[in-house]
Amino acid sequence: MPRYRRRSSRVLLIDAQARVLLFHHLGNAATGRPARWITPGGGRRRWESAAGAAARELREETGLRVRPAALGRLVAFTEGYDLVGGVTGLIRNDYFLHRVTTHTVDTSRFTEHERRHMAVHRWWPVTELSEGADGIVPADLPELLDRLLAGWRPAQPVRLPWLPG
Repeated sequence: MPRYRRRSSRVLLIDAQARVLLFHHLGNAATGRPARWITPGGGRRRWESAAGAAARELREETGLRVRPAALGRLVAFTEGYDLVGGVTGLIRNDYFLHRVTTHTVDTSRFTEHERRHMAVHRWWPVTELSEGADGIVPADLPELLDRLLAGWRPAQPVRLPWLPG
């Protein structure tokens, strides 16, 4: 198994209206990193399982409490090199699927970094993502969500194209 500089767990949170929750992460002109829309989630602590980190991040970023076991198996991942803490390293993002009937997002547990960089969130209709919304991470998210909403579950996590940042 490769040695990772950062491992993250993220959640594809889908509501009953077939909308996915995304946060608008501001770009960074100094590094040339563009603004983008990302799923809830973040870095894994050394002792955490992928599902445990996803459940913790979901609560911290959205206020939604979910048991790690309720997230089920990984459905996708991305892997590639990027700059983290001033050092280039291998990054892996693991994605879980979770469905809710409805949820009012509570960002009161955001870190200072998240408050500065992810102040906006939106429930995106999956059909709008499929129609070419720009700046969505991970790449190929619309196609994956279309398949997942149709009931498909991968036997192994799907590798999505890497987009740094």
